[in-house]
Amino acid sequence: MAVVPMTEENINLLARLIRAEAEGDGKLGMLMVGNVGVNRVLATCLDFVDIRTIPQMVFQSPGGFEATQKGYFYQRARDIDKELARKVMMGNRSHPATNALWFFKPPGNCPAQWFNQWNSGRFKSHCFYRPLQSECPTVY
Repeated sequence: MAVVPMTEENINLLARLIRAEAEGDGKLGMLMVGNVGVNRVLATCLDFVDIRTIPQMVFQSPGGFEATQKGYFYQRARDIDKELARKVMMGNRSHPATNALWFFKPPGNCPAQWFNQWNSGRFKSHCFYRPLQSECPTVY
């Protein structure tokens, strides 16, 4: 059972996002970025109280994804991107993005905290950050 609605629009939109944000980190890195996106839809806390859909999550402003401001994001989703989007929409989670709501690509090491959120780990070029369970139980 899907954890968020698996419409063709949602699949294509999430697929384009994960490709644009993390193609350089391979399939697992793209899955992790998808984890963060789905977690933001599921979250009822912090910056995501009013985010309930994939389009709201992808185009959230402020606080959304930088990739949506670049032409690469607007390319058609490939089959592999859609397959990865479907996996995360079905609840596939990968550490360190399992409960993460944020990620970024620092020039060096991952800071222990980023905007007061704790680092849950790094995968290739991205550092992942999760809220405390007491702050945001819906992503746990």
